[in-house]
Amino acid sequence: MKRLVCISTLLLGLSLLAGCNGETSQTQAAKPEPVAEQETAAKPLPVGRGFDFYVLSLSWSPTWCLANDASGRSRQCRDDRGFIVHGLWPQNERGYPEFCRTREPDRVPEALGESLFDIMPSMGLIGHEWRKHGSCSGLSQQDYFAVLRAASDKVRIPPAMKQTTAQRNSPQDIEASFVAANAKLRSGAIAVTCDTGRVDEVRICLDKGLDFRPCPEIDRGGCRAESLQLPANR
Repeated sequence: MKRLVCISTLLLGLSLLAGCNGETSQTQAAKPEPVAEQETAAKPLPVGRGFDFYVLSLSWSPTWCLANDASGRSRQCRDDRGFIVHGLWPQNERGYPEFCRTREPDRVPEALGESLFDIMPSMGLIGHEWRKHGSCSGLSQQDYFAVLRAASDKVRIPPAMKQTTAQRNSPQDIEASFVAANAKLRSGAIAVTCDTGRVDEVRICLDKGLDFRPCPEIDRGGCRAESLQLPANR
């Protein structure tokens, strides 16, 4: 009898042990794995050196095409484009540097250039802007064009000027429409330039952190015509 009791007790103990082990196993299996943090800190904007501020130059594409590619053979003039980025220019309070010596190559790789075609649709323009202006930014090609893109993203084109239908407007009204479309942009930080009665460029001044800032020399160089044509694409 004692032997039977001992065997029963032993079997009961084994059963309880198996149950505990099974419960522990299920609990461990149900425990979620640590989730890797997916959000990373935003990459800081590269800061240039050797100049005072930037000028973002936005070119009215139909004006350039009328003067330089009336047949529409280039990518820029085949597409229906209004404002494109002409360049991001390192500027001093008086004058500006150009064609600076740098360890970076003169040639912009096609992969880098083509990544900018949505805002700057020409390898020739991209290469020229790097050699003349980007080389004076104190930045690598990659960083300079990253800042150029960020500057382009900073500026909102007024809705009426996203259309490339023919328009007429005064330089003052064009400036006012940009000021209205962009918080913290003031009239002393923008200038409209012209060419043979047509809007040529809108130039907007930004500090090295890409905040709008006044620029008296640029402002004084703006067009003084009473009325300008914004020509349409062909």
